Amino acid sequence: MLQSQTTPPPNHIARRPPAAAAYTLAILALSAPAAQAHEDITDAILSERFATCAAYADSYSAEVNDVQNHRSLSASLEITVNGDSCEITSNAVPNHDFNATGRFVTPLAEQRQSYSIPANPSFAASPTALSLRSDNAVFLNGVKLDLMAAGCFGVGDGRIGCNDMSSPFRYDPMAPAAGFGADEHNAHTQPDGAYHYHGNPMALFEQENPSAPSPVIGFAADGFPIFGSFIADGDNIRRATSSYRLRSGTRDGGPGGAFDGTFIDDWEYVAGSGDLDQCNGMMQDGVYGYVVTETYPHVLGCFMGTPDPSFQKRRR
Repeated sequence: MLQSQTTPPPNHIARRPPAAAAYTLAILALSAPAAQAHEDITDAILSERFATCAAYADSYSAEVNDVQNHRSLSASLEITVNGDSCEITSNAVPNHDFNATGRFVTPLAEQRQSYSIPANPSFAASPTALSLRSDNAVFLNGVKLDLMAAGCFGVGDGRIGCNDMSSPFRYDPMAPAAGFGADEHNAHTQPDGAYHYHGNPMALFEQENPSAPSPVIGFAADGFPIFGSFIADGDNIRRATSSYRLRSGTRDGGPGGAFDGTFIDDWEYVAGSGDLDQCNGMMQDGVYGYVVTETYPHVLGCFMGTPDPSFQKRRR
């Protein structure tokens, strides 16, 4: 059960000023019912490193603003335990103000998103590639991660309609030259108004000079946790580095030009060149999880486990 306390206990989410007290997140047994407390997580900065989704079971809300459109919205999120999995249901409104710098084609529209997360994920025989047919993860504010763009050079206007995963020169939405109109949180909206991240969500964990390794900020579709960018390196805390590197030389065909990261094809995995594996993950304190990085693949490059079917995108 969650209890109100004037002094934050060791397990808490720290909030940005002027938010008031921090709150405890109890570790719940998988057979236990979800906590009944309700928590306001407006502008909350996450701090916990529990690797199971059951630790975060609760009901949450936030009051936020669409800055450019001068709209106020209410976020709602519920995490419940269901046997050996967790259900994460939200209206896809983030817990922070957004769209101060974005160029959204479609205004944010509330959704009815529900994902099932394996509480005890396991490694698959081989990694599973990312696909346009499924979302990749859901963060602990209820907003999804959808890394892949349906835009390729030479297909339509380059922004939509490239659904063949074998098509070359697929844009990386995080690349400045790609021009996907993401806001200050590396997020924008899909044609139905669904707000989603393409990379570091920025507002969910400490971004500068943290005193400890980054917290768990969400869960991938296979159930493994997603950690923020900072890891322990001996007595130092530093950003984890991806093992993907820009190719040398110039592109053969298509847009031509030097490999500069505009397209995901511009990158290649070089084992051991960074901290992370081909899926952008590593072991930390005996727990495997994906790690947010400053460069490609940004959050995860593939799945080490088996993605849950609930992450399949709805056909429209």
